[in-house]
Amino acid sequence: MNFRSTLLLLATLFLLPFAAAAADQEEPTIYVIKQGDTLWGLSERFIKNPNYWPNMWSKNSQITNPHVIYPGQKVRVFSDRLEFVPKEQAAAGGQKAGAATPQEVLAEVTPERTFTIRGTEGYLLENELKPAGFVIGIHHGRFIAGDDDIVYTDIGREHGAKGGEKFSIFRKDTTVSHPATNEILGTKILPLGTLQLTDMEQKASRAIITKTTKEISPGSYLLPYREDKHREVTLKMPTRDLKGYIVDSYSGISIIAAGDIVYIDLGSAHGAEAGNMLYIVRDVALDQRYVEGRVDKLPQELLGALVILETGKKTATALVVKSIDAIYKGDRIISITK
Repeated sequence: MNFRSTLLLLATLFLLPFAAAAADQEEPTIYVIKQGDTLWGLSERFIKNPNYWPNMWSKNSQITNPHVIYPGQKVRVFSDRLEFVPKEQAAAGGQKAGAATPQEVLAEVTPERTFTIRGTEGYLLENELKPAGFVIGIHHGRFIAGDDDIVYTDIGREHGAKGGEKFSIFRKDTTVSHPATNEILGTKILPLGTLQLTDMEQKASRAIITKTTKEISPGSYLLPYREDKHREVTLKMPTRDLKGYIVDSYSGISIIAAGDIVYIDLGSAHGAEAGNMLYIVRDVALDQRYVEGRVDKLPQELLGALVILETGKKTATALVVKSIDAIYKGDRIISITK
């Protein structure tokens, strides 16, 4: 080895510890998770390697589901890795996680004032309500129908229907039971599109699909036509005390966050109205070993807020507009009227 090579080797060996120390001291960028972010997407965006996400997941024990991360979570972005900021660190120097007050949540949400109904939110078909009919077949024996396709229904002249009449098409999803009482509240139905009757028989009809938002198949529910154009709901405070539960979500996933559509057990019969904002809360377990009978309950944990978009008689469809922590089916909802 010549003299120059020896010097280069010694310099490399000397500088390696400092380079490693510099890498360890790299100042990360802090990124705040937004609605729709995924571990896969974050890995592709910041590390340029979408397959990095299992490494990220394995090193962050607070992420129990690799496909679900929450708006508001913070991530440290390094040149070669991503790290979630633990909740207690994210809250340090400011308000502790979950300690927000209803007034603070209201102050964040109120500037919006109006919220958009897109017509695709779905709702609970309550027990006393029945479909007007069903799609019973598709032209040429197909199993999937789309725009301008011909389908057949079990709605005929004897049902009072006429040629040219429109119906909204829904997919039956799941039967929804109350998380506290197990009472069957109804069937979750999700919109698929619209059809128009063309040729009528006594007990059946031919129809044309006039609009689709999702694929339509035999067995789809038909209900009186509902125009699904976008419309606005104006925020309004409830005029009476409302208490209920989140009973299901549009997606059916167990963890709910801001931007998700949910279904609740409050409707017009309870005094609930479109535009009402309700707070999502959870009871805090009381350890009787330490209270010696002096305390009967602890303050509820505030998880977020929702706005009612549309009411049925006993249930309603709502939009989660704020989530401070993960929200679940069965979490309580309350109104604050003052």
